[in-house]
Amino acid sequence: MDSLKQKEQACTRPFCFFCTMKEPDSFKRRAGISACFKELPLGEDQGNVLVLSSLWQIAMTHPDDPEFPSLGIFECMAKLIFKGINNKCWLQTDQNIYIPYYAAHAIGSYTMNKAEFAEKAVASGVIPPLLDLLRGKMSWVEQRVAARALGHLASYERTSEAVAQYEEEVVRSAMKVASTCLHVVYMSFVGVKDKRKRQKYHCDLLTRGVGGLEMEICKAEEWASQLQCWSLNILNCFACKEKSLNLICKQDFLKQLCGMWGGLANRSSPAGVGLIRILCYSKYGRKKISESREVIESLCNISRSSDDWQYMGIDCLLLLLKDPDTRYKVIDIAALFLVDLVELRSLGDRSNLGETITKALLLANYKQGKLNNNRKIEKNLEELWNLKVERRKRERGLCQEKIEKRMVLVDVIKQEANHMFCLGEIEEAIVKYSEALELCPLGLRKERMVLYSNRAQCQLLMRDSDAAIRDSTRALCLSTPVNSHSKSLWRRSQAYDMKGLAKESLMDCLAFINGCIKSESSRRVKIPHYAARMISKQMEATWLFSTARSTMATRQDFQVMKQVQESEGKGNLCESGDDKQDYRDEIMRVMMEKKGLSTILEEPLIVKEESRRKMERTRRV
Repeated sequence: MDSLKQKEQACTRPFCFFCTMKEPDSFKRRAGISACFKELPLGEDQGNVLVLSSLWQIAMTHPDDPEFPSLGIFECMAKLIFKGINNKCWLQTDQNIYIPYYAAHAIGSYTMNKAEFAEKAVASGVIPPLLDLLRGKMSWVEQRVAARALGHLASYERTSEAVAQYEEEVVRSAMKVASTCLHVVYMSFVGVKDKRKRQKYHCDLLTRGVGGLEMEICKAEEWASQLQCWSLNILNCFACKEKSLNLICKQDFLKQLCGMWGGLANRSSPAGVGLIRILCYSKYGRKKISESREVIESLCNISRSSDDWQYMGIDCLLLLLKDPDTRYKVIDIAALFLVDLVELRSLGDRSNLGETITKALLLANYKQGKLNNNRKIEKNLEELWNLKVERRKRERGLCQEKIEKRMVLVDVIKQEANHMFCLGEIEEAIVKYSEALELCPLGLRKERMVLYSNRAQCQLLMRDSDAAIRDSTRALCLSTPVNSHSKSLWRRSQAYDMKGLAKESLMDCLAFINGCIKSESSRRVKIPHYAARMISKQMEATWLFSTARSTMATRQDFQVMKQVQESEGKGNLCESGDDKQDYRDEIMRVMMEKKGLSTILEEPLIVKEESRRKMERTRRV
């Protein structure tokens, strides 16, 4: 009876992938798998999507297994992608719309570790169909896996030339995707409030049937970040070989790179700053980067932050300063930032970084002579010379007795400064902290760190955000390890917030909270409420889709106003003064109903109230 039931349930398909995988004879199984790969692009079987899903899972879990690459999987995947792009009827039948995604993903998985697999993939003709997906022949979901696969192929010496045959098209497509993908994902998926209007297969791929709307948005953010970073990886591969630099170094794109952070969803990728550093290794790249003040300022902000890629910002600035053709263009900005980092001892695996920065600045100043009569820069470099050269010489001759006397005097002046601070005499306290810093020996790094940090707090209360950032940065350079002094991190986070630098403020606040957690002795960790508020504010400002959301809101506001215009006779209400006011009131009424926006008259009052509250919080802290 059981044998008859098994015969009834036996598969009758001649090229069944799942039956072939169960074949105990290895020779027959390999021959059957090879035949399946040849048949899959030709057949119209409804179960093909299950086969592709299984192949994707095998490729993800066993990417180094040579069996499928040796049996023709790459040629099969390439044909299936082509079929999906060129045969819309087939693509929209059953669940075939999933197939190009799985096919491109399988190619990317098998080529991420092995150069020999990448060679087989190229020989099987995978580049043209992957490039079609990158161009946007389907959707951003397929673009993501195509960018991943093409990046792997471009990274190997053996296959990079094959990708380079399509160089201009690949580079232009990757630049376009990197620049627009966040807007595309938001407009077509995340920003679509009615879930029924989102493409179902996108939802299914993102969540695998687990989780609801919130999970979809989280995964979409992660995938959008990966799409941008993998597109930049393709550009990195070309930039490393100094190819297509004339395209990559266009000023508009360089400015956009500064905002390509990667975000907290993709912390392992250096994103935009990583590509900028690669460009700084080439003469042409340095020339183009030095011509953009916006890019230089972005690098300077990164160099004075607790971002994981701080060292990249410093590297870029040092490369630009060492080049005689670019140092004159950047030193007037870079010197003001780098002078705060000259007491860095190490950063990551880089030792004596402060000394390297000092030599670069002093050498650039010596070779250039007068810095375009920029008194501010000259003053900073004079301070640098005094700190790193003159004071060192003077303090080497100090005996222990004189050092101890200085320490006593510094402590007295510090107490006076603290007393003035408590009395609210902030400007006088700044003068006293400065006096103490002049007297405090350079070797007393911890004492000087506290003095800089206290002066930074005074600068905050004076609303001098630039001075607060400078002093906080100097304090953090003196801390052990670097960027670990909690009070300085919090103060710099507030100062960055004043300047509207949300990303830098967020990173400092996260580092501050991390320090609080490490120092917390009890099991129950308490995050300060003021830090939690700052995190919430900056997470909102630095959200991956914040710019896209603003753009979409602006478009919606425009459409609302246009609807009001049309409903009132295309602007006929504006003939008289009273009518003009009625017209404005009607527009604002509709906008508030649709969007919940505040009126123009309310905005200055709100800003003042927020500023007052921030000031009160700063004083309390």
